[in-house]
Amino acid sequence: MLYIVATPIWNLEDITYRAVRILSEVDGIACEDTRTSKTLLSHYDIHKPLISYHSHSGKSKTDKIIEQLTSGKDIALISDAGTPGISDPGFALIQEALLHDIEVCPIPGPSAVITALSASGMPSHHFLYLGFLPVKKWRQTLLRRISENKTETIVIYESVHRIVKTLTQLSEYFGADHQVVVARELTKKFEQFHRGTLSEVALFFEENPGKVKGEFVILI
Repeated sequence: MLYIVATPIWNLEDITYRAVRILSEVDGIACEDTRTSKTLLSHYDIHKPLISYHSHSGKSKTDKIIEQLTSGKDIALISDAGTPGISDPGFALIQEALLHDIEVCPIPGPSAVITALSASGMPSHHFLYLGFLPVKKWRQTLLRRISENKTETIVIYESVHRIVKTLTQLSEYFGADHQVVVARELTKKFEQFHRGTLSEVALFFEENPGKVKGEFVILI
């Protein structure tokens, strides 16, 4: 069986009893970065064979994991943070497992998009999650399309390198006075939610480069 196990975004206490049990019982754990995963696993005294599986893993790595699964082994898939398959390469392994009639079992838990949305104050009954926007190709087309047809809260992930540029671009398509919430350092000691207009929040990060750290969740 392939277990899809959600792990903490940052705070190691944000893991379910069930996730800890499954990770302790499986035959192996496929993870994005073995060094990052070892920190979590060591905290819970979990010692299992780790299989590196990330965005640059080729088909041979997928086939290796599928071979273990078809031989009767139980494998857990985890990401560096949050729920596997959400803006990470886990979906490729999941698809291949299903093609081989391997049972896939989700172990729910943290997800940055849901964590940010739940405390944002934005309408959450209907939302559109876009993950990371394209860096170049189709970026302008996508921004134009969503701005012209916006009927729900839109959730975007962004990196430290492009947060100001993205907020500035969003103001060009949605208007400088459009309300936005930017969540940063989720579940960390200095977790913050910045609320205001697109122009105000973009200016805040421009004037406070020390606050431009980690990954961001943008809600508009």
